[in-house]
Amino acid sequence: MNKNTITIISLLAICFMQSCSKDYLNRPPQSAPTAGTFYATDNDILLGTGPLYNASWGPYNGTPMNAFGDVLGGNLVWDNYNNRGAYVNFSVSATDESGSLQSTYGALWSEIANANVVAYNIQNAKTGATETAKNSGLAECRFMRAAAYYYLVLNWGAVPIIYDNITQISDTNIRRNNIEDVWKFIISDLTWAKDNLGAAPLQPARITRWSAEGMLARAYLVRAGLGQSGGQRDQTDLDSAKFYAGDVCHNSGLTLMPSYYDLFVSKNFSGSNVPAESLFSLLWVPTGSWFVQNHIQANMAYDSKITQTGDGWGSSFGASASLLQYYLDPANKADSIRRKATFFMPNDYYPDIDKADGGWIVDSNLFNNGKIYIPGQKGNGGTDKAYPKKYVVGSPADNGGFGGQQNVNLNTYMFRLAEVYLVYANAILGNNASTSDPDALQYFNAVRTRAGVAPKTSITYDDIFLEKKIEFAFEGNEWYDWKQWYYFDPTRALQYFSTQNRGNYNISYNNGNPFITFFGDDNVTPGVVNYPITPQTADVPYPESELLVTPSLALAPVPFDFSKLKY
Repeated sequence: MNKNTITIISLLAICFMQSCSKDYLNRPPQSAPTAGTFYATDNDILLGTGPLYNASWGPYNGTPMNAFGDVLGGNLVWDNYNNRGAYVNFSVSATDESGSLQSTYGALWSEIANANVVAYNIQNAKTGATETAKNSGLAECRFMRAAAYYYLVLNWGAVPIIYDNITQISDTNIRRNNIEDVWKFIISDLTWAKDNLGAAPLQPARITRWSAEGMLARAYLVRAGLGQSGGQRDQTDLDSAKFYAGDVCHNSGLTLMPSYYDLFVSKNFSGSNVPAESLFSLLWVPTGSWFVQNHIQANMAYDSKITQTGDGWGSSFGASASLLQYYLDPANKADSIRRKATFFMPNDYYPDIDKADGGWIVDSNLFNNGKIYIPGQKGNGGTDKAYPKKYVVGSPADNGGFGGQQNVNLNTYMFRLAEVYLVYANAILGNNASTSDPDALQYFNAVRTRAGVAPKTSITYDDIFLEKKIEFAFEGNEWYDWKQWYYFDPTRALQYFSTQNRGNYNISYNNGNPFITFFGDDNVTPGVVNYPITPQTADVPYPESELLVTPSLALAPVPFDFSKLKY
C-alpha cells in the first residue's frame, strides 16, 4: 500500500477518536479530506474510500467481534474477567465491563459516519473525477454502510437510520427506526452497490459486484424471516436470496480456495496475493499505524512464544463445549482439516509456526503438569482449553518478516464465498423440511468436500446451520446466524441456545488421546451447564453512556421516510 494511502488512512483513523457524544452522529473533523481539497481525480476517490476497509472497524476487529459472534454465538468460551462471562450466559448489561459492547457499538457507527462523509464529499467533488469512478466510490460507501447496519440491527434491533451526518447532526428529533425499515435501507444500499460496482476489484481484495450480490442474498435470506413464526419464511425474499446467491455461484467465476487451512495463512495476504474466496475483508496495513494494524492474533494466540512479539493474550479463550462435542462425536471424525485450522489440541504439530525451532507442537505432557514453560519443549504448560488457532500464524520470522507486536499480516474475513454457497442452499431449501435439489447439494457439498467431509444426499435447515457453525467458527458469524433463525422460528431457536452446553471443561491426556471432562456449575463435578435465553435477552442493550446522552433511544421506533434519500 503506497504512502498516499497510508496518509489518508491515518487522517480518517482520527475520525472515530474525535466523535461527538452521540455515537450514531459521529462526524469526522473538518481537518479530514473534503471535496474542496481532495477527490479531484479517480485515484483520489480510490484513496478516499480505502479507510472504510480498516480504520473505523478497528475497535470491533478481534475481541469484540469474537465476543459477539462467537462467545454469544456459542463457539467460544471465555473467562469471567471484567464480567466477560456475561457473553456466555446471555446477561450482557448496559454497563458491560469488558468493553466489547461499547467498542462494537462505537465502531459500527464510526463506519457509518465515515461512509456518509466520504459519500458526501464524492457527490460534491467539483472537478476531475469521472462519473464511473464517483459511482464506484459511492457504491463502496453504501456497501460499507449496509455492512455496519447488518450488525447493528441484528444486535440492537431497531436503530436510527443515519444517511447524512453532515445535515442530520443538527436534528434533535432523531429516533430509532422500525426494524423492517432498517432492512429495507440495507437492501437499498446493497442494490445500489451491486449496480455500480465492477465484476473485478479496482485493487486486490476490494469489494466487487459479486460481493454486493452475495451480501444482498444474505440480507434477503435474513429478512425472509422477519415478522414470521413457526419456521416459515417469506417466499418473495427467499426467491431474491436464491437469485442473487445463484448468480454469484453460477456466473462470478469464483471458486473456493482448495485448502481450508490456507485461508488463514499469512503468505496468501502478501502484495496482490489475496484469496479470491474473500468477498469482503477488512484490509490491514502490515507496516501501518496503530489504527490500521490487525491486532487479532495478539488477542487470540494463547502464548507469547507463538507470536514472539510480546503479545499473545488469548489464553482466556477456548473452543466452546458445544464445538468440542461436535468434533468428539465419532460421526465427525473425518472433519479434521477444519478442526486443526480452528483450534489447538494436544500433540498437534504446526510446521508453519516457530519454523526456526522445527515447528510448534502442542505438547501433550504439559496438559497435566504445572503452568511453567519447560525449555526445549514446544507448547504451553497448564492448558485446559482448546485454544484458538484460526488467525494465529506465528512470528514475523514465520511470515516473511511481515507483522509485529499487535500486528499480523492477515485480512479479517467478513464475508466469504463459502457463505454464499450455504446461503444459496438455504434459499433453495426455503420452507421445505428438507431438499435433495441438485443445485443446493452441489454448493452445500462443495463446502464439505473442501473440508474432507463426506457429501450429503439430502439437507435440512439444521444441517445448514451446523455447517455454518463449523465452517465459520471464530470468524464472528455464529450469533448472527442464530439471529436469522430466531427471526422466523423463535421457539426452536431459543430452545437451541437454552439447551446448549456452555460450561467449562478440562483437557488431560490419556493413553495418547486427549481426554475431555465437561464440568457443571461448580466447575468440579462432571456435567453440563445450560443458560436460558429469552426474547428479552435476544437483543443486547444499548450502552448506558449512549442512553444517558440520547434518551430518545429508549422511545418506541418510528417509520423512516425513504423520500429523504438522494439516490
